[in-house]
Amino acid sequence: MFDLRVTKYNLREAELGFKSNPIGLPSGSTNLATLPLSNLSITMLTKRIIPCLDIKDGRTVKGVNFVQLRDAGDPVELAKIYSDEGADELVFLDITATVDKRKTLAELVTKVARAINIPFTVGGGISTIEDVKFLLNAGADKISINSAAVQNPKIIDEMAAEFGSQCIVVAIDTREVAGIDFVHTHGGRKPTLLRTQAWAKEVCDRGAGEILLTSMDHDGTKAGFANEILAEISSALSIPVIASGGAGNMAHFKDVFTFGKADAALAASIFHFKEIPIPELKKYLEREGISVRK
Repeated sequence: MFDLRVTKYNLREAELGFKSNPIGLPSGSTNLATLPLSNLSITMLTKRIIPCLDIKDGRTVKGVNFVQLRDAGDPVELAKIYSDEGADELVFLDITATVDKRKTLAELVTKVARAINIPFTVGGGISTIEDVKFLLNAGADKISINSAAVQNPKIIDEMAAEFGSQCIVVAIDTREVAGIDFVHTHGGRKPTLLRTQAWAKEVCDRGAGEILLTSMDHDGTKAGFANEILAEISSALSIPVIASGGAGNMAHFKDVFTFGKADAALAASIFHFKEIPIPELKKYLEREGISVRK
């Protein structure tokens, strides 16, 4: 019998040959082998709604196509609101940390973590084992790496070995150039020659627990998620894929979970500016036959 223990946040399922989302599991470590099969099957299909806090100079900001940033509020206050409204997780990205050669502000991470009772991922300027330890100690449940992974892919293996795949999210910023999807780094400012699909497979093979895929072409446009590439990557990999970039209405979330085959959907401005309340979004998804955590 399997004795697979996972946290309530996520897990790496490659060894078992399926993808899942255990956010619906009870708090704390849970033994999957002890769960009734009916509960397990429901858990595996549950989709997650994840607000994202893009942080610059200690404030939440939001832009269009990674530029034209405007203030969206206090990150601690927003985090508390989302936690209370039923968000499944929270992502906090210091969007200028890599560019400005700064480390993510641990004090702000601690304040946000203390304000919420949901899983919390932190990214921005993370490049070493010491960075991960620092942020986990500050209150993060998981960390997200992007530019550092592209520059030194072996860091994914090392971080997964040190902390477990469940702690490691690899963020991929992708943009289509002449019909081909390429990875971009440093907050989307630096193009690479890496093909997005190939890089996604490599980070999965190296031990990442999840992929956060952001379409730079869709980011902030509110025109819908990049469902074609999301479906291609999600179908090919054994780990969860979080969709980011393009949410504008409730139907976009339905589409990304069905056509895009995403395991979770991340959004910012529509939540920050109260265009779509999270409780109403979850009710809508339930009516559309999509399983979400209540």
